[in-house]
Amino acid sequence: MNIKTLAIGFIIILLVAGLGCRGKKVETTPDTSASDEALYKMGMDSMKKDPERARIYFRQVIDSFAKSIFAERAKLAIADSYFNKNEEGNMILAAAEYREFINLYPLSPSVAYAQFRVAMTYFNGILKPGRDQTKTMQALVEFKKVAANYPLSEEAKNAQQHIKECEETLAAHEFGIAYHYYKRYALKAATARFLEILTTYPNYSKMEEVYFYLADSYYLWSQADKSIPFFTKLVSDYPQSKLAKKAQERLNEISNKAKEKK
Repeated sequence: MNIKTLAIGFIIILLVAGLGCRGKKVETTPDTSASDEALYKMGMDSMKKDPERARIYFRQVIDSFAKSIFAERAKLAIADSYFNKNEEGNMILAAAEYREFINLYPLSPSVAYAQFRVAMTYFNGILKPGRDQTKTMQALVEFKKVAANYPLSEEAKNAQQHIKECEETLAAHEFGIAYHYYKRYALKAATARFLEILTTYPNYSKMEEVYFYLADSYYLWSQADKSIPFFTKLVSDYPQSKLAKKAQERLNEISNKAKEKK
């Protein structure tokens, strides 16, 4: 291969590379490139069909008009463009962009929205109670930030509902572990887990089951005196529960054994 052939090949490579780079650019006119609003609008128009192109427009707004209100909106729109994809990798990028928005524009009326969206990036990945609950715990932390930092916002109201859902899932997860220990007669571990639910998730929807199995763990562990308050609580607060009948039977057994000892 002679030098002329090598030179021609090198030129072809440069041309192909140049075409590839031009494919990444977006078309603007002198009017649109000089207008923050026009660039932002072009980005919004591209959001659904071509979010990557939209992000290029938004970044042009941020780079060229850093102090513009449209730069603030563009930053939030970039985060939304990732969030809307609803895929794990994009959710990670969305959370990072929303956090950057909060740091850059702490006084923006949209910070509550951004914080709520951070929480939702985790919430959308929550697994069933029997599986890993890392994202549930992360979502709970972020939703609590919404409620604490922006209590008067509409997002705070929505966050409260999501907090309940997260806590319900975490309580169900803990209950599954506790019940597993109970069935295997690992009663010390079972009581510790059931007590954790009582103290950490007092609004758990299946609390009557927690009272019964906590009390019965104590009972089977030969600590009947500790079981009495929980059996009694179940009978008084959930009289229609099927477990209330079993709890009353246990209370009767405890009472009869106490009489026999006298």
